[in-house]
Amino acid sequence: MNQSQWRVVASSVRGTSHEQTGMPCQDFHQWAALSETLLVAAVADGAGSAAQAELGAATAAVAAVDFLRTCFSDSAPAATDDAAWLELVTESVASAKEAVAGEAKRRLIEISQLASTLIVVVAGTGFVAAVQVGDGAVVIAQADGKLVSLTRPAQSEYLNETVFLTSTEALDTVQSAVWRGEIAHLAVLSDGLQMAALHMPDGEPHPGFFCPLFNFFCKNDAGKSAQEALAAFLASPKMRSRTDDDVTLVIGSLKA
Repeated sequence: MNQSQWRVVASSVRGTSHEQTGMPCQDFHQWAALSETLLVAAVADGAGSAAQAELGAATAAVAAVDFLRTCFSDSAPAATDDAAWLELVTESVASAKEAVAGEAKRRLIEISQLASTLIVVVAGTGFVAAVQVGDGAVVIAQADGKLVSLTRPAQSEYLNETVFLTSTEALDTVQSAVWRGEIAHLAVLSDGLQMAALHMPDGEPHPGFFCPLFNFFCKNDAGKSAQEALAAFLASPKMRSRTDDDVTLVIGSLKA
């Protein structure tokens, strides 16, 4: 495989509410460069009410990326076929749900105990395809600097209510979209970052959050120091003054 054109940094950090109660981080992320130009990423946020939410989130994210890895090892949709890309990312969600159901069966527990949200993204040099169940968001920075929310937090009647991957209606209520243009950066975030990163309730990206992050990681290699820098930022007092929830952020930048 040729060297990827993507520089990726990603981190999931336990929130203060879980630190205080001794609970683990219930967010999980997974990503892979499938070719020189293709990046796939998944972010899952376990439901706080689910007994094994962290396991459900990890199972879902890993299964989604593994499904796409297998698909691309066989063949990939035509670059211009939006419908095929949407079908593929949606199928990755269905595969993830099957994996979570299988894990629940193996452990002899109800699937609801593994509840989580799930966002799956496939990004190339000229497009991004994304699918989302529940909260969180996918944000794109175009080459001209404009920020675009490709997916947004799910709208619900009640605060803190969302649809989980394990819900019966999950596959019928997915939010999916394809964006085309000249991409510079990509961000996938869990709902713990929504209040800091997005203008709510419309879900528009906040330049004061994303632009400094994109600029910093664009100028630094995606190695251990960059990963540590992102984790430190997410765990910083400034961020923790905005949220006590677990937080996940995956940033992908195309190399110049």
